[in-house]
Amino acid sequence: MAFLLVGCGAALGAMLRYGINRFFEKRPHPYPFATQLINLTGALLLGIFAGLHLDQSWYLFLGTGLMGGYTTFSTFNFELFTLYRNERSLFYTYFTVSYGGGLILSFLGVWLGTLLI
Repeated sequence: MAFLLVGCGAALGAMLRYGINRFFEKRPHPYPFATQLINLTGALLLGIFAGLHLDQSWYLFLGTGLMGGYTTFSTFNFELFTLYRNERSLFYTYFTVSYGGGLILSFLGVWLGTLLI
């Protein structure tokens, strides 16, 4: 049952990520706005799910599945590497906003989740 929950959540998350990427592909820019938006909103949502103290089934579906399929660490690192080689100033911005913002939004999400209980 756990495999099914994670798999269904991951499929939905991947489709969401794909839709956001497609939206941003229509507006080309050297800065990877789509991945940053996806990963930052994913950090916030995962924090909220953690703060809600969901039961295991819901967390498998939403946290592990949905957010696992939605967020993307591999694309993030590839984009970091590409920016480091080609756009050094954008590299530092992307790195700082992604990691710093991700941590802040995760903590904010946990706090918001506890308020919603």
